[in-house]
Amino acid sequence: MTLHIQFVTLGMMCAGGLSLGGLFDVYRVLAGQLRAPGWVKSILDLVYWFTGTLLVFALLYESNWGEVRPFIFLGLGIGIIFYFLLFSRPTIWVIRFIIRVVIQTARLLKRLVILLVIRPIVGLYRVFMIILGFLLATAMFLYRIVLQLCHPVWKLLLWLLRPLVKRLRFPVPGWMKKTGQSVANFVRRFFGSF
Repeated sequence: MTLHIQFVTLGMMCAGGLSLGGLFDVYRVLAGQLRAPGWVKSILDLVYWFTGTLLVFALLYESNWGEVRPFIFLGLGIGIIFYFLLFSRPTIWVIRFIIRVVIQTARLLKRLVILLVIRPIVGLYRVFMIILGFLLATAMFLYRIVLQLCHPVWKLLLWLLRPLVKRLRFPVPGWMKKTGQSVANFVRRFFGSF
């Protein structure tokens, strides 16, 4: 392995250390903000170490075809220390800022959905129910008026047809008498309420 490849590998490992530090801060802030239970944090630990391992080995493979040398660990250590000394606080601040922006955006979207979708639908439903109730009340009122207006005509028609019915004297089946009596009782009860 040439000296050039060793310096490239050391630089790549320093970049890998910086990346591991960044990933760790992202993981740490998200786990703290989400207040995840212990088993979720264990799974996130596994995901972090799996991602970090893949990242380091990908960088190692790109720089020196996967050869593990002692200076690789030195490069990772330098990168992690450099990250935590210079970039950790700004990165944590940026991550928290992004989380706040996402939360505020979600709240704003929720309010907009309530204001622009849910409230108009509820308002339209209420207006529809008011109009429907008004129309039903109007229809019932008009129905009673029509029945009251037809009552004298019904009495007159019965009075006019009584002599004709007496003259015909045809035999009426029993079921027809019962039906006629129930209709007459219904009409008497209904018109009796007026």
